[in-house]
Amino acid sequence: MSRTSHIRRLFAVVATAVLTAGGLAAATPSATATTSAIPPSINTAPSYNGLSLTPPMGFNDWAGFECNSQMNETLFTKTADQIVSLGLDKLGYNYVNIDDCWMQKYRDSNGNLQVDATRFPHGMKWLGDYIHSKGLKFGIYEDAGYYTCQGAAGSYGHFQQDADQYASWGVDYLKLDYCYQPLDQFPGKSQSEVAQIVYTEASQALLNTGRPMLFSESAPAYVCCSGPDFQNELTWLYQHGNLWRFGSDIYNAWPSVLENYSEGNTPGLAKWAGPGHWNDADMLEIGNGGLSLTEEQTQMTLWAEMASPILLSTDLSKLTPAELSIVSNPDVVAIDQDSLGAQGTIVQSGTGYDVLAKPLAGGDVSVVLFNKGDTAQTVTTTAATVGLPADGAPFQLTDLVTKAKTASAGPISAALPPHATTIYRIHPRADKHLPIAATATISTADGAPLTPGTPAPVTVSLSNNGYFDAQQPTVTLHLPPGWTATPTTLNLKNIAPGTTATATFQVTASTPPPGKVTTTLTATIAYRDRGAPATATADLSNVTNTPFPNLASAFNNVAISNESDPAPGNFDGDGDSYSAQALAAAGAAPGATVTANGAAFTWPNSAIGTPDNVAGSGVMVTQPGHGSKLAFLGAEAGFTTDTVTVTYTDGTTTDGTLGFPNWCCASPTSYGATPAVITDHRNTPSGPANFGIHYDVFYNSIPIDPAKSVATVTLPNDAAIHIFAMTVQP
Repeated sequence: MSRTSHIRRLFAVVATAVLTAGGLAAATPSATATTSAIPPSINTAPSYNGLSLTPPMGFNDWAGFECNSQMNETLFTKTADQIVSLGLDKLGYNYVNIDDCWMQKYRDSNGNLQVDATRFPHGMKWLGDYIHSKGLKFGIYEDAGYYTCQGAAGSYGHFQQDADQYASWGVDYLKLDYCYQPLDQFPGKSQSEVAQIVYTEASQALLNTGRPMLFSESAPAYVCCSGPDFQNELTWLYQHGNLWRFGSDIYNAWPSVLENYSEGNTPGLAKWAGPGHWNDADMLEIGNGGLSLTEEQTQMTLWAEMASPILLSTDLSKLTPAELSIVSNPDVVAIDQDSLGAQGTIVQSGTGYDVLAKPLAGGDVSVVLFNKGDTAQTVTTTAATVGLPADGAPFQLTDLVTKAKTASAGPISAALPPHATTIYRIHPRADKHLPIAATATISTADGAPLTPGTPAPVTVSLSNNGYFDAQQPTVTLHLPPGWTATPTTLNLKNIAPGTTATATFQVTASTPPPGKVTTTLTATIAYRDRGAPATATADLSNVTNTPFPNLASAFNNVAISNESDPAPGNFDGDGDSYSAQALAAAGAAPGATVTANGAAFTWPNSAIGTPDNVAGSGVMVTQPGHGSKLAFLGAEAGFTTDTVTVTYTDGTTTDGTLGFPNWCCASPTSYGATPAVITDHRNTPSGPANFGIHYDVFYNSIPIDPAKSVATVTLPNDAAIHIFAMTVQP
């Protein structure tokens, strides 16, 4: 685990209501679901310093700015102003935290930390006073090792001196990272034992100042998320700190959000959370452009459910109204800030989805239905599964995003687009006269994609989970361009409480374009609830994967940029990219032949700053030829492998595992690769940088059947893996 910016860790005319078993089918959870109705435990130990009885909220610059040119005094004064002007402070966004790169590499002659006067000309005391003048709190960053992750002076050996300095500046929050660990000072001790020694010393130093300072520990992020060191650290972190980073550095892409979410649900982790001590899933990427609006809402929802700190990390002045609505939703914030302090946990899982439950002070339960997958689906659970009382019906389901309130007899359900969540606050023993809880579902007969040009049945259902009839339901299909259906609208009979009505249509899909394409078919069911109009909708995601004619036509990422215009480049999710000039000097100019390990590749002949590689996505590419190897030129913005599927002209397939070393600062022979193109710097969003550091492109291959001819290749799905060229090698 490293926080260095160049290594980031880096998804018929049948028109009748269908009766099942003599009656309308009742909605039930998926048969493939696994459930665990055990309520999460809560760490009730007192806060070691009396602080952070709810998770801290505010701003940290790292995810949005790292050490770029915008990371300076003005960013933090502007952010403090924006927090107040947007009213975020009234919701609890109180901390303005500075991350790495605020200090110089060396201490002064007295051993004191030195502020980077170029970035912070007025110094830290002045900045802290400015932040305090806005009614906000001031946070700062250091490292418990010899150096910070960016190579500035670390705090090891100076904990009390540094704590006194923070106190003199008016610091309210210390984030203490753990790069360059002093393991050599404690021979014979494990990594967790050393971490406990240094973090305990740093914690006591903060207490010794007499100034209340919230303490964030980073040790477990370096041993995440299993093994004796990780498990041991969890047993003492809460005794000396208020929160701790437990996993990967977040980056500006959906796979990273999903990774941090998964790490946040490591078995046994939630029991260590409670008032005064929190598992920190890292910063929000909302506003940074790498997530869709749906994914931004999902990150906010999941972080609130997990009782994670909520730290924004973007230019707040550029938040769209929709993004501002996400981060300023008082009902979702209230879930994060609930005084009981429970971390929501997964209580049910199925194919591509999770259900999380979080008990709240006063007896309500927050429930999140999360569609992790890349296709739409309806997710259903029960009141019993999420820990609600057996005699609690009727249940009031309040959708905390739409604000809709419905009454359910027990089922809890929502139709969800890909990567989406619904978050309900559920109140037992409610009024059954609320609008009925009703959920739509749409599916194909076998769950498989529709074959273009061939009519196939599509089923739409409405489940009535409330206490009154869904009257006069009408089902309407909204077809993608070029699709047809027979019919497109159907009328159903009234749907009684606790039952499901189903209608079937014959739908014909059109021919999709090349690539991995998701086409959405939407069903809307309009009905009346005791005379009042109501609707329910659900989407069908029809995913097809049609081969591209060649690799270049599948390019979907800009990994190479001009040193005079680095903005288009984004190899690693943080806007960093290869330098076109450095690549050309190494023999990889557009269209050049690059040879490696006996294979000859054509380097992408793309205009600089336009798509030049395939990053993940699992697309199929036509690649004729026969030989013993399928060879690739590529690199990673991660440390992973994924599957490549080769389809031969006879229809058979073989799979191979492909990975590349990280483009920088890692073993150049990882995963069996060898360097093919070696450059000596890269581009960052502010221009060329990191001179003297290698940013490489690598050769790797997978074996194929030499007796057969290759037809197509399905590339890896992991977005961290980038492929610039491939060829069949003898």
